[in-house]
Amino acid sequence: MATYFAHESAYVDDDVSIGDNTKIWHFSHVLSHTTIGENCSFGQNCVVGPKVKVGNGVKVQNNISIYEGVEVEDDVFLGPSMVFTNVINPRSFIVKREEFKKTLLKRGCSVGANATIVCGVTIGEYALIGSGAVINRDVKPYALIVGVPAKQIGWVSKAGNTLSFDKNDEAIDTFDNSKYKIVNNSLETL
Repeated sequence: MATYFAHESAYVDDDVSIGDNTKIWHFSHVLSHTTIGENCSFGQNCVVGPKVKVGNGVKVQNNISIYEGVEVEDDVFLGPSMVFTNVINPRSFIVKREEFKKTLLKRGCSVGANATIVCGVTIGEYALIGSGAVINRDVKPYALIVGVPAKQIGWVSKAGNTLSFDKNDEAIDTFDNSKYKIVNNSLETL
């Protein structure tokens, strides 16, 4: 049986799987049929589920709701008060559960505070979404994205550092000396 921490003010419904060393803090609620991996952290006032899958090592800051239709892979960072949606054209008087669109956050990406992720998109591995950005289309791996509507303004390394490229479209990350190259408007690791 997994050992995780849930603050006394948190609610964890039945039929939930939570991995070892995960922490769920004040006033948070994990709904049924949700799977959360190991070594995750959920700040105050988070709602997760129902039917949501969260990988290992995910950091979810305060005031975030992860709705049905969202999948979060390993090592993703979600900044304070960022927002997910799950229906393109919601109406309070029409039930649209059959219209939930899948949103996928790939391994290692980060989403800044107060960003909005419109449903139906994929955010690529290690992409970095700036605070307050509105994402309404897919994001390439390692892309640096900012603005409303969001635009790509550069590339980041696996460590999240902005990359500067030489005349051969190659860059070295000073964090770990990893090497990158732009090929066909995508970033490849060397």
